[in-house]
Amino acid sequence: MNITRNGSQPSAKGPADWFTGTVRIDAPFKGTAPARVSGAVVTFEPGARTAWHTHPLGQTLIVTAGSGRAQREGGPVEAIHPGDVVWFPPGEKHWHGAATTTAMTHIAMAEALDGKVVEWLEKVTDEQYGA
Repeated sequence: MNITRNGSQPSAKGPADWFTGTVRIDAPFKGTAPARVSGAVVTFEPGARTAWHTHPLGQTLIVTAGSGRAQREGGPVEAIHPGDVVWFPPGEKHWHGAATTTAMTHIAMAEALDGKVVEWLEKVTDEQYGA
């Protein structure tokens, strides 16, 4: 058994190449082989969001606080709230983030395939975000 104590790992700022706006990432767990799953608690300030991206084995989000938005390519922008669980299938192009006036926190979990967890793509435009 391994217990990672709350506050034992530093928070990180979401890189500008992958996010628009202010984002804080706390990554409390990462699987070690043969496990493939890793996870992070991600907090988006109002208006902040990811860039478009895909995951080779999919991604699960569990919204824990606030109000957010998520969209898969070709679909509508969807509101997401605490208690919602969002699943993006393998390879599905998508983004997620906070609502315009409210921050949002979620737990994000994904599995690695051949060491790769995510492929980052272009930024979500203000028009796409506001759709």
